[in-house]
Amino acid sequence: MLRRIEQLLLDLAVAAVIGLGVLITATVLLRVCFNSGVPDAIVMVRELMVAAIVLPLAVTTAQRAHIAVEFVSNHLSENGQKALVVLGSVAGLFALAPLIYAGWREAAHAMTSGGFFFGELMLPKWPGRVIFLIGMSFCWLRLLLMVVADFKAMWHGEPLAETAYGTEG
Repeated sequence: MLRRIEQLLLDLAVAAVIGLGVLITATVLLRVCFNSGVPDAIVMVRELMVAAIVLPLAVTTAQRAHIAVEFVSNHLSENGQKALVVLGSVAGLFALAPLIYAGWREAAHAMTSGGFFFGELMLPKWPGRVIFLIGMSFCWLRLLLMVVADFKAMWHGEPLAETAYGTEG
């Protein structure tokens, strides 16, 4: 079930990137050809960028595709490398927790206050805030499940899975 949700979030991020391309292209063409533009294009680009960056985080985490610096860990034993992976994931859990808390507060405030961006379209603030919260929350959940699975594998002397989905990627 989590994998399906992660795939949906990835698909939504792809749609956001496509939307960004269409929006920016339309803005440039309107500016060049008609000395006009798309109303509130800057706000829409900013909000779509949040979706494009945050929504695929859970899939990136599940595939262990984050940037890693391995010049120290490659010199450690296999058990030392496993311990560093688990320690890094636990650190990630602690690092994401305040972001999720702040995201929750910001989303709740935007929804209850009816906040909006000042501009021609008066776009509401809550969709971007909720998207951020959803993306971070699913990344945190995936990371938690990986910590548990990696700790079990390390405890039993088994190799860590290449991805949270197993070795099929």
